[in-house]
Formats: sequence, structure tokens, C-alpha cells
Amino acid sequence: MENVIAFPNLGLEVTVNRVAFNILGKDIYWYGIIIAIGFVLAIAYCSRRIDQFGFNNDMLFDALIVALPSAIVCARLYYVIWEWSYYSKHPSEIIAVWEGGLAIYGGVIGALLAVAAYGRIKRLSIPGMFDVAALGLLIGQCIGRWGNFINGEAHGTETASLFGMMVNGEGPFHPTFLYESVWNLIGFFILHLISKKCYRFRGQIFLCYLIWYGAGRAVIEGMRTDSLYVGQTDIRISQVVAIVSCIVGIVLLVMCLRQNVKTLTQLANPHADTRAVRTQEQKETQNT
Repeated sequence: MENVIAFPNLGLEVTVNRVAFNILGKDIYWYGIIIAIGFVLAIAYCSRRIDQFGFNNDMLFDALIVALPSAIVCARLYYVIWEWSYYSKHPSEIIAVWEGGLAIYGGVIGALLAVAAYGRIKRLSIPGMFDVAALGLLIGQCIGRWGNFINGEAHGTETASLFGMMVNGEGPFHPTFLYESVWNLIGFFILHLISKKCYRFRGQIFLCYLIWYGAGRAVIEGMRTDSLYVGQTDIRISQVVAIVSCIVGIVLLVMCLRQNVKTLTQLANPHADTRAVRTQEQKETQNT
């Protein structure tokens, strides 16, 4: 279960074992550990910032209780749906998440739907909750991509660039896991600064996330060799979702700034989310 990964132009080579350790005969993989680290760091950051968005830690952890299982289920469903030609013939493998096959976009959609449902039930600002989630997502996605490095997967097409990566003697390939990790890291710092210095309305950070992540993923996905496609076409599903997300984010962001709303939901209803509006106005007063 070892992978030899090298960056020949940089003079780097490392042999990594996908298995971190074994407990009672059960292999514990580095991929899962890295995902868990990303999750914990994302929660730690959100926990420190949560009060600045008008929420508290009880709300954060309550939302996580519903968001985490929803994210896992939807990540799997997203993958299975677009690989239905295989799973329709192997239905017993649909729930075999331990064998791989989780799509990040499905996970994000599932988590956001659960958070939205929780916010609606508790009468909280859903755009505000999405802002917190967006910052946490970038942390988790930045770190989580290194699980792909350990597995020697999610790389791109062959390249002669400086960062070309060899996997078990094959390649060199575009290290798309690295591109996306760095892109998400930069995006996190930008959105962190926006949330600190120029947070104009609830939902602003989330829209910026859609724009930033969508733009980067649209480009990076085009380099990958393991994409999910629409039927028998050459259309990459994640690339389409990324481009649409980016465009929607730009349009809504411009509309919100032009109309000077206090929360994203005011685009549909000027009187929506009154508690969030009051909180946002208090925050702006404190910053002036």
C-alpha cells in the first residue's frame, strides 16, 4: 500500500504508506486522518469566530450534528448518480463508502442544505450561517486535498512543468491536488480579511466563496484525468457546477452591493431576516 511520489524537477522523492497504523486488525488510512484534521481545524477556527457573525458555539455544534451526516450521504449520492451505469449493475456497492467514491460538491451541497434546514427551524440567519460555513469549508478543502497526495490520486494530465509529479514511476503529472490546496489556502486568507475588514452584508463571504472556489475548480478540473462526466460526453460535471457557481456568485454579489442590502435574503424580500439586519447594523456601528 505504498506510493512513491516524486517531483523530479525539484529533486524531491518520498515513499508514503496509505495505512497510518492498524487497530485490532483494522487498517487506519492517512486519508481519513487528514480529512479529520482538516475538519477539526475548520471547527476550531469557526468556533473562535462564530460570535462575530451573531451566533454561538451551541448553534455551531448543533448545526454540525445535522450537517456532517448529510454531507457524507450527499457526497456519496452525488458520486453514485453520475456513475449510475456502474452502480445500477452493482447495487450492493452503493453504500460501500469505505471503498472510495465521495464527491466534494455533493458533500458541500448536503452540508449547506442541512445548515439551511437547521437555520430555518431555529429562525437564524441562513446567509450568515453560510458565511461561517464557507470559511470552514476552505480550511477543510485545503487540508483534505493532501489525502489525495498520500493516495497518489486526483492528479492531472502529463506535464513538463517545474511542479510535474511522478507517481510510482509514471508521469510527470500536474499535481492538481497541490494546485487546489494552495488556491483554497489563498482564498481562505482573502475571505478572512474580507470578513474582518469589509463585511457588508450577510451572505457576502459565501458568495465570495462560490466565486473563488468556482473559478479555481473550473480551471483545475480541466487538468484532471479522474473527473465525472455527463453520460458519454466530454463535459466534466464538476467543471460545469464550478462555472455556474462562479457566475451565480458574481451576479448575486453585484446585486447585493448595488442594492446595499444587509443580508442576501433581502434580494427576494426587503423585510427578510430582520434579526440579521439589526445585528449587521450593530456590527457596522461598532466598526465605525
